[in-house]
Amino acid sequence: MKEKMSLRDLDLNLGKRTRLCRLLYKYGPANGRLLFLPIDQGLEHGPVDFFPNPDSVDPSFQLKLAKEGGYSGIVFHIGLAQKYLKDFAGEVPLILKLNGKTNIPSDRYAFSPQTASVEDAVRLGADAVGYTLYVGSPAQGEDIRQFFEIREDCDKFGMPLIIWAYPRGEAIEAKGGRDSLYAVDYAARVACELGADLVKLNLPEYDEKKAKDLPKPYDQMKFTAQVGLEKVVKSAGRTLVLVSGGSKISDEDLLDKVKASMEAGVTGLIFGRNMWQRKFEDALKLTEKIKRIMSEYSV
Repeated sequence: MKEKMSLRDLDLNLGKRTRLCRLLYKYGPANGRLLFLPIDQGLEHGPVDFFPNPDSVDPSFQLKLAKEGGYSGIVFHIGLAQKYLKDFAGEVPLILKLNGKTNIPSDRYAFSPQTASVEDAVRLGADAVGYTLYVGSPAQGEDIRQFFEIREDCDKFGMPLIIWAYPRGEAIEAKGGRDSLYAVDYAARVACELGADLVKLNLPEYDEKKAKDLPKPYDQMKFTAQVGLEKVVKSAGRTLVLVSGGSKISDEDLLDKVKASMEAGVTGLIFGRNMWQRKFEDALKLTEKIKRIMSEYSV
C-alpha cells in the first residue's frame, strides 16, 4: 500500500481542519477514510436513475441509508438539503453541491452554473461543499472564474472544498476520452493547482483502441486500476482523492474497486448509484463489506 497523507499534512485554516476532522474521524469509517453517499444525480441525470430502485426517488431513502450504514456524509443540492435534511440534522453530515446542470444539452460546451453559496452551506450546517469543474471544456475559463469566487468564500468561512473534476469536451474526446489516464491525471492536477482540499475523480481506464490518440507519454502507458490510481494520487499532491463509483456494477467489481483504491492511497470513496440503486437491505450489506475493507487502511 502506498504511503497516505493524513489531515496533519494539510495546511488548512481552523474551520476547514475542524470540519474535515469530523468527516474523517467521527463519521463513516472514522479512521481517516471517507465514504460519501451522493444524491445529486436527480439534477444531473434526471429521474431515470431512480428507475432501477423506485424507492430511491425519495431522498429519505438515501438519508436513512447514510444514517444506518454509517456514511461519512451525504451529497445534496440545496433544494434537497432544505426540504429533507431536517429530521437527520446532526446525524448525517452534509456536503452541499454548489453548482449543477441537466444532461439535456450536449457536453460540447459543458459548464455548471452556481446554484448555492458557501453561506448557504454554513446556514445548513454543512461540513464541506462540492463544485463540478469541467476540465478541458471550451467553457473552462468561465468555470475557473466562478470557482475562484467559491474558493475565496470557502477560505473565508472555513469550509472544506471538494472539486468534482470531470474532463469534458471535444478536445478531451479527441485525446483519448474523458476516462483516459491522461484526462483523469490532468484533472487531478488541476484540482490541486486551483486549491481544492479534495478532488472527486473517475477511475482511469485503459482503452487500447484509443491509445494512439493519447498525448505522449500516455500513449505508451498500460496500467491496472491500482497503478492508474497511484499515478493520479501522486499528481493530486496535497489534495485528497475521492474515487467515484459511476454507473452500477456488480458487488464483486465494486469491492475490487474499493480494494484497488485503498491500495493506491486514495482518501475515500463517493458511491451513489452503486448503493441506492440496490434494495435497502442489499445496500446496507454492501456498505458493511466496503467499510470492512476500509477499516484495514487507517490513517
